[in-house]
Amino acid sequence: MKLEPKTTAFVFPGQGSQAVGMGQELAAAYPQAKQTFDEADEILGFALSKMMWEGPDTDLNDTVNTQPALYLHSVAAQRVFSYLYPEFLPATVAGHSLGEISALSGAGALSFGDGLRLVRKRGELMKRAGELSPGSMAAILGLDILLLEKVCAEASVSGEIVQVANDNCPGQVVISGSRAAVERAIAGAKAAGAKRGIPLAVSIAAHSPLMASIQGEWDAAVDACKMSDPSTPVIGNVHARAMTTARELCADIKAQMGSRVRWTESVREMLRNGTQAFVEVGSGSVLTGLIRRIAQTPQGEPSAVTYSLSNPADFEVI
Repeated sequence: MKLEPKTTAFVFPGQGSQAVGMGQELAAAYPQAKQTFDEADEILGFALSKMMWEGPDTDLNDTVNTQPALYLHSVAAQRVFSYLYPEFLPATVAGHSLGEISALSGAGALSFGDGLRLVRKRGELMKRAGELSPGSMAAILGLDILLLEKVCAEASVSGEIVQVANDNCPGQVVISGSRAAVERAIAGAKAAGAKRGIPLAVSIAAHSPLMASIQGEWDAAVDACKMSDPSTPVIGNVHARAMTTARELCADIKAQMGSRVRWTESVREMLRNGTQAFVEVGSGSVLTGLIRRIAQTPQGEPSAVTYSLSNPADFEVI
């Protein structure tokens, strides 16, 4: 299939898509990518690229490194695509959680350097929030989200809140909050018919009220960046609608820290707007897997095609 700009969306992955070796083949094949990795190492003052390519995975999986690593790989892949197809501008862009900042850079709203420093700061703040207000997260499989919202409300009490953090796709939702409330919600979800409730190996309750301890510093970090109106509309995580002004973008990524990632709604919004092809820009293919479960006809047939842009071989497919 030939990609048509008017019916194509670029999407950018978030945490969970990282892997040792990410971006190495891309940098070896394209000078534009290698220059991007070198630029990032200089801005950060340490060899993030070496960590990405050689590990150890314990260092790469530390959120202060994971977040800039994923951002860096996405921007490098986007730059290669723009070099190969300079006239191609997708109809819209979106990113999952951290990936929304990559999307802002991809849409020309945020400079590479500002975005890199911002995601590094985001990782540092979220790690500190996990230390100041420890919590937990869990994946709930096979339960309708409206029913899960009710379960979370019933599991929450004063000082112990749990809420939907990531609406990834039908049947796959992540909840987040205080440890006791998450445990109650897992039990409640299973009693309500969930296939599985899987605690995640994290102490950071992302996209929940437990992020409040670092919200002020995060807002200041966002305000310190020079944000411009995007060259293409950005579907925001918080409201799952298109944003076209710098003011909207800043408000969304500020609010995103403690709010639900409405990924299912975001993909459906893009489909309603005529998107027929989704290109995942950066590490892995997590989002393409989620999109395949969302972009289906009532008969279960695919209603859109998906591509990954991670390695040189992916560009040959495109």
